[in-house]
Amino acid sequence: MSQLPSRFPRKTAVVLAVVGVVGVTAVRRASCQNQAFAESPKPCERGPWGPGGRGGPGGPGGPGRMGAFTTLRLESSEQVNHNTKRLRFRLPDPAANTGLTLTSAIITFHKPKDAWLPVIRPYTPINNINEPGYIELLVKKYPNGKASTYLHSLQPGDTLNIRGPMRRYPWRPNEFEHVNLIAGGAGITPMYQLIQGILNNPEDRSKIKLIFGVNSDADLVLKNELDAFERKFPDRFKVVYTVSDPGEGSPFPKGKITKELLERELVGAKDSKGTKVFLCGPPGMEASVAGTKGRFFGQAGILEEMGYSKEQIQKF
Repeated sequence: MSQLPSRFPRKTAVVLAVVGVVGVTAVRRASCQNQAFAESPKPCERGPWGPGGRGGPGGPGGPGRMGAFTTLRLESSEQVNHNTKRLRFRLPDPAANTGLTLTSAIITFHKPKDAWLPVIRPYTPINNINEPGYIELLVKKYPNGKASTYLHSLQPGDTLNIRGPMRRYPWRPNEFEHVNLIAGGAGITPMYQLIQGILNNPEDRSKIKLIFGVNSDADLVLKNELDAFERKFPDRFKVVYTVSDPGEGSPFPKGKITKELLERELVGAKDSKGTKVFLCGPPGMEASVAGTKGRFFGQAGILEEMGYSKEQIQKF
């Protein structure tokens, strides 16, 4: 099994001590900008972070703690649309899965030339991690986005420094009968991770309704995969698309994620502990749907107005 690199360039070594703290902050602030999650059905004994996953499941850091730094090599790069790429990286151990659990992430970092501090962003694999030896990231390039621009510049054979795994929402099979997913733009990626994890688990019978809103037809990334899941699990998974600016002759309804849309499409009893709502999207959409916090300026969102409790709502 490949060993984790023990040394980094001197400048990078100087800042490694701050990466843990900054990384956690980066996950919380940027978790819906351009990430994708993946799941692992059980903690793996041999993951890309070393035996037991140092800091990962089974490792000395305990479940959910970030593990060691390691380096992945880019195997392929696919242009999905005008601003999104699908990047496939080889794991150091070709027999290992990612070591991630449902739901969790990795943190990527790179150090721009002549900079002291690295650029840190959380991303989450979108591949089925039951398939060993690789991870895939779906990366949307943002104007002036340092991390996404760097990742889009990578060519097959180039390397990426990462740290992980880091646990997020701890999904438990069959905890909820009805699961509503509300995704805006690149916020589809953690939802896709959750969809895969639930539907690929034969023991999990949770029913899922996805509402996916984007700006244009081309922004409906992962549509083929989502449609395939809907065909395969017609009684357990339904997806609704809405497009703000559909093209001429578009088959998709025009509109944004509104109260009217949610009242029509969300499933499960609003006052039931068996109903859960997950949300990820642009800040404005999240504020509108889930509300804003604050003693003096906090405002209720659409979901609260509809009767959902705060405990029923989970933002990625």
